[in-house]
Amino acid sequence: MATTLPNSFFIILVGSVLLASILCQATGEADDFLVELNQSKPIKEKLSRFRVYWHDIIGGRNPTSVQVVRSPTHNGFGTVNMIDNPLTLGPELSSKLVGKAQGFYALASQEELGLLMTMNFVFTEGKYNGSTIAVLGRNAVFNEVREMPVIGGSGLFRFARGYVQARTHTLDAKTGDATVEYNVYVMHY
Repeated sequence: MATTLPNSFFIILVGSVLLASILCQATGEADDFLVELNQSKPIKEKLSRFRVYWHDIIGGRNPTSVQVVRSPTHNGFGTVNMIDNPLTLGPELSSKLVGKAQGFYALASQEELGLLMTMNFVFTEGKYNGSTIAVLGRNAVFNEVREMPVIGGSGLFRFARGYVQARTHTLDAKTGDATVEYNVYVMHY
């Protein structure tokens, strides 16, 4: 048997909510979480373009990419690798280190070698030292050029948006090590 609440209960409940709302407006507490920033000088957005080389080292004594999830399937679908890959100015691993690509990639396609890439380019040199760019997207590894979106950033790349284009520079079929050229096009303030 269901019981019903008296109408007076609902009147008291609605009245309490309205009173609390009026009190919050009177004291300003309701708006304390949001503060609009008035800019006396508009901030100009700019487009930056740069190129780095991403070194995925799977073998050897000091790998920068390690498998953290092994797939039970015959085609590798579901395999996940964590990365802390060097970013250099030139294609040689010995060229100037300008940052790291930190994140992971996962085999996300059952039909082809299609990766889900989730990584931050963490810069350690020059005026971008300490700034990051976040990349998240699909990487069809055997396509000549792969495009992935830039979804954000930090430091000098706050509010970043744009894209990267990846091209495989070298791939060692025996070890799985790869060097990939990344051309980055990013809008930021």
